[in-house]
Amino acid sequence: MRRQSIKRDNPPTIPPALESGATTLGDPHVLNDVLTRPVPQDVARDERATEAPAPAAWTAPVLSGSGDAVVDLREAIRAKLTFALGRTPETARPRDWFAATALTLRERIVAAALASERGVPNKRVYYLSLEFLIGRLMSDALNNLGLTETTRSALRELGIDLDAVQEAEPDAALGNGGLGRLAACFMESMASIGIPAMGYGIRYDHGLFRQSFEDGWQREAPETWLAEGNPWEFARPEATYTIGFGGSVTLSSPEEGVIRRHWQPAETVRAVAHDVPVVGWRGRHVNGLRLWKAEAGEPVDLARFNGGDHVGAVAARMRAEAISRVLYPSDSSAEGQELRLRQEYFFTAASIQDLVARHVAERGDVRSLPDHAAIQLNDTHPAIAVPELMRVLLDVHGLSWEDAWHVTTHTLHYTNHTLLPEALETWPVELMERLLPRHMQIIYLINWMHLEEQAKHGRQDAAYLASISLIDESHGRRVRMGHLAFHGARRVNGVSALHTDLMRSTVFSDLHALDPDKIVNKTNGITFRRWFHNANPGLTRLAVETVGAGVLDDPELLRGLEARAEDPAFVARYAAVRRERKEALAALIAERTGIDVDPAALFDVQVKRIHEYKRQLLNVVETVALYQAIKAEPHRDWTPRVKIFAGKAAPSYVQAKLIIKLACDVAKAVNDDPEVADRLKVVFLPNYSVSLAESIIPAADLSEQISTAGMEASGTGNMKFALNGALTVGTLDGANIEIRDHVGAENIFIFGLEADGVRARQAEPDYAARAIQASPRLAAALDMIAAGRFSPEEPGRFRPLTDDLRRRDQYLLTADFDDYWRVQRAIDAAWRDPRGWWAKAIRNTARMAWFSSDRAMREYAEEIWRVRLG
Repeated sequence: MRRQSIKRDNPPTIPPALESGATTLGDPHVLNDVLTRPVPQDVARDERATEAPAPAAWTAPVLSGSGDAVVDLREAIRAKLTFALGRTPETARPRDWFAATALTLRERIVAAALASERGVPNKRVYYLSLEFLIGRLMSDALNNLGLTETTRSALRELGIDLDAVQEAEPDAALGNGGLGRLAACFMESMASIGIPAMGYGIRYDHGLFRQSFEDGWQREAPETWLAEGNPWEFARPEATYTIGFGGSVTLSSPEEGVIRRHWQPAETVRAVAHDVPVVGWRGRHVNGLRLWKAEAGEPVDLARFNGGDHVGAVAARMRAEAISRVLYPSDSSAEGQELRLRQEYFFTAASIQDLVARHVAERGDVRSLPDHAAIQLNDTHPAIAVPELMRVLLDVHGLSWEDAWHVTTHTLHYTNHTLLPEALETWPVELMERLLPRHMQIIYLINWMHLEEQAKHGRQDAAYLASISLIDESHGRRVRMGHLAFHGARRVNGVSALHTDLMRSTVFSDLHALDPDKIVNKTNGITFRRWFHNANPGLTRLAVETVGAGVLDDPELLRGLEARAEDPAFVARYAAVRRERKEALAALIAERTGIDVDPAALFDVQVKRIHEYKRQLLNVVETVALYQAIKAEPHRDWTPRVKIFAGKAAPSYVQAKLIIKLACDVAKAVNDDPEVADRLKVVFLPNYSVSLAESIIPAADLSEQISTAGMEASGTGNMKFALNGALTVGTLDGANIEIRDHVGAENIFIFGLEADGVRARQAEPDYAARAIQASPRLAAALDMIAAGRFSPEEPGRFRPLTDDLRRRDQYLLTADFDDYWRVQRAIDAAWRDPRGWWAKAIRNTARMAWFSSDRAMREYAEEIWRVRLG
């Protein structure tokens, strides 16, 4: 039995000695040496540097063991439990077993890194992102190392269930949604396909808040994922950088005719590195995710403490540590806005200092940085990298302006993720001048040279110059971070074909005209290891049995499932796998909400961040209309449907929190109505997270991707659902368009206005009032909500939502409602044809290979970063 489980693991190619339990690889400095070690000075700096053999001192240690992988792993876990955690098997909690198992796996990840080490790569990618929504890491590590079944067997022999151990791992919620999850997928894919890379972000003490509901109202509490430490990480106190804020800039005496500027910060904060290894598929490559923790220079002011001011003595420490305390502090106050900017500069400056220092140690000349490093800015949060890199090159390394600008604009690249004005960051000039005075000098000079260049070419129209300026002066003076990133980057990319086209024609239209080759498209992707292999092992096994084990390495082989879409035996097995996942989700719903749902019903799912443009409100209003229709015709043969919502609203986003409350109140009324019974149920699952998504997505029948056309940059949830066999109902927005093109228009449900139609309708006066007047069904649903049917104790509670739809309706719910109702009834009819439904679902799974993040990373590597794959 044990030998069979080992064989099923299909382990990566690692020297046999590294498979034992006893190891000396617990030294936290080993992985840092592997991932970031400077090249010895006698190693030739040429294109063959990747082939340089590692010196003997860096060779993986020889480990002893029994030769039986399960026994060795079992004893290694037991040893970690005892000697690293001080627990016995009898006293250990599930969290202790998780930590012991994670520490054991971490050693094998280091072993994989050592085994695959080939010296200093010719070029590295540095991925800067304020968010990395990595979630739980154990399933990724086990799957990618090929150790899932070995670990399951080892723990079983200790009387422990692997699933319980994995459940004990906290979600690392270091992101808000799609942006952070994309960054996590990209990091895993870069390791899997052999792109030498390091991610840079913030080690938040508290990630995205923990959401609960109190009478349907969202309540936020700190997410304490680090309460018992993080066994995956390596602390790097030796990798610490000083980050400045405020102060003044002075001029030095001319040297060789050059006047140098010196920033003298009024406040400094220490950025301390913590590294999380990212292991790729089959353990062939390991990259690093470096997260920065903010610390004060001195933990306590002893003079003030001894003088009796015990609180004031630690005030500087509290101010410094606040930078890495909480993900996305509310920016509704001036203090919150300043903290957001401090966060962004803190992690960006630490990352730039770190990567430049590594480059100088390896290559010597900072001028060659573009040849050996590609820096990707994930949205505008790290856009301050443009003046920061310039500052380091000018003030620290003494380059001329021309040389520094060449290095900067040939090293940096920028991914835009949104066209929404409120999400394209701008910062008040006054705040920037006070907090980052040297950077504002550099920004002013960049902008002056940029505008002067246009004047030389006769482009002197004031309105035109205002549109391309880095400083927006229309509503107070603000620095446009999107413009800054655009101007400082070699390439700027959108994340879906539609989004990229809209970037060229809307927010960056004038800048695009100046440099038509700069904007390129790179449609997002997802890692199939996480969102297929791990999230849906039953469907993965079925795919392997049907088209062969090669599908684990090459998702294009999923195409082989398409030939079985009409095969009754295969369809039955596919449907059975889906039924198992739905039963598991039904049990989870009952456990967390007390609501019983029927797994035989259509599971209609919308899970994502709560935002008006994502139009959860459209879904809720349609739910009310459906409720009214069922009540009007209770004896009609309605298709049983379970509406499942999940997602968090930003703490200061009042309208989004009111939408959650409405959804919860509608759910209560519908679920308590005996006349509706099981024909319609509504569920809002609290505390949406990566691990919860892994339970929901494989169980979904219908994926709601209904944002206002032209406002969703791409989406990646739509890809995860379709891969797992859910059919999409959506607008022609973001990557929905490309999903339709790949899965076939007959296997997706499209409705609503397209992006051009949205803009045209928004220009029409009173379009919302006319749309409501033309739709009795919509009018009746809005009237029921506005009249207090779902809030009898406070009849006017939801009037802000209904009044907004009647007067403004910025996101065109009223314009799209009737078509949305139409397509939902077509979905009802399709669900009543199981053979046709499952054929569509199978074709969705079979045709989604192109949406792999491996494909996306290859495109970035070849067309943007110009880096070789390992």
